Amino acid sequence: MSDYTKSTNFATKDNLSSGNPLKIVKGTEIDTEFNNIATAIATKADLASPTFTGTPTLPTGTIAVTQSSGSNTTTIATTAFVQAAIALLYPVGSVYTNASVSTNPGTLLGFGTWTAFGAGRVPVGFDSSNALFDSAEETGGSADAITVSHTHTATSTDSGHTHTTTWNNIDDFQQGSQSPGAEQSPDNTQGTFNITSNSGTANITTTVASAGSSGTNANYQPYITVYMWKRTA
Repeated sequence: MSDYTKSTNFATKDNLSSGNPLKIVKGTEIDTEFNNIATAIATKADLASPTFTGTPTLPTGTIAVTQSSGSNTTTIATTAFVQAAIALLYPVGSVYTNASVSTNPGTLLGFGTWTAFGAGRVPVGFDSSNALFDSAEETGGSADAITVSHTHTATSTDSGHTHTTTWNNIDDFQQGSQSPGAEQSPDNTQGTFNITSNSGTANITTTVASAGSSGTNANYQPYITVYMWKRTA
């Protein structure tokens, strides 16, 4: 981009005396000035809808027209437009996350009012069919809840028991104790058979298999900690 610089000072010719050859305006002088002006004009951008090349810059403090949001053209945008475009990405109610920087997004992004959000909780998607998740910012769940109701299996083992029987032959005659139809012993001595039954105790062992767990920090899902902020204004 060239600037026009005048080569001939025509005003000084007016102060020269008549007959001075320098007082005459020469065609070459006019031609030189014309060429300089043409060169400068050819390398300048038009005021209306100019097309820049190279790396154009605007002077500090220059005010330009801010483009409309959603514009997808090559027109120049001001910093006001850029800031507004970024703000559209984070409307009020948006959540900003950062894995390593805890600085308030109002400082990082330069707009909005932000408050820390969701401390110790993980987000879950909205679900109108589930009463637990059918409105924004519902909270629930517990890290230390008792394990959900469930069943256990039991196994019983019988170690077995026994009965003993004793037969006693009474050699001495016992009047009136003979059972009807009882046989006589070979020595013709009447006798009585006594049956003794010893009762036993069944030893049953029952084992209950456990399942699940409960207690502090027992119900956390796999997680990763990040900084979360919600834009409130």
